[in-house]
Amino acid sequence: MSRHKPKKNTQTKKVCAAGDVRIIGGQFKRRIVSFIDAEGLRPTPDRLRETLFNWLLADIHGAYVLDSCAGSGVLGFEALSRGAAHCTFIEMNRAQSAMLQQSAEQLRLNTDNHQIITGTAEQVLTQESFTPHTFDIVFIDPPYAQDLWQPILMALITQSLIDTETLIYLEADKDLESQLQQLADTFNENLTSQPQATLKNIDFECLKQTKVGQVVAGLYRLSSS
Repeated sequence: MSRHKPKKNTQTKKVCAAGDVRIIGGQFKRRIVSFIDAEGLRPTPDRLRETLFNWLLADIHGAYVLDSCAGSGVLGFEALSRGAAHCTFIEMNRAQSAMLQQSAEQLRLNTDNHQIITGTAEQVLTQESFTPHTFDIVFIDPPYAQDLWQPILMALITQSLIDTETLIYLEADKDLESQLQQLADTFNENLTSQPQATLKNIDFECLKQTKVGQVVAGLYRLSSS
């Protein structure tokens, strides 16, 4: 599938911030993005974010990025700051989605290099209205208690929005390896019910992994045979 630029939602609603986080590298280094007080919304810590973008150093420039549970949007904004070509932000909280739009305007982002969508990622990604293209880098960092990364990852695979070249960043408060294996097994056992999926007999390759406190984070890539 072609990597083209989806249309951007230009609606803006002024909201008040409860906190902010600083972009740590690239064009927007030291610029602030804000977030509201919402359950489960916790920006990725600076130390972990620095590790992540060190992992992505050779791949970020020109990449098409998905920030699937955007929250503050700092992962997506950091990616754009460091040279990504486009970022799609998905955020289920309407007030925080409006805050993302404010942050984008404050950073003076080009209107053609980002898209902000309000909704849950696992639903947005399967809608016919969602512009299909293959992402180069995907951030999946949902509220830990909601355990959403498995359905989000399954939606990306079944809708052919990622391929064997896509870099997948996962962040959770529990072991990832066993759950990834379970997800792969479930997908492979149900291939006949997923005719739109282009990947067959999948597995996950762990490229990088770290742990900061109770947070487990890893960079993965799909394999398919």
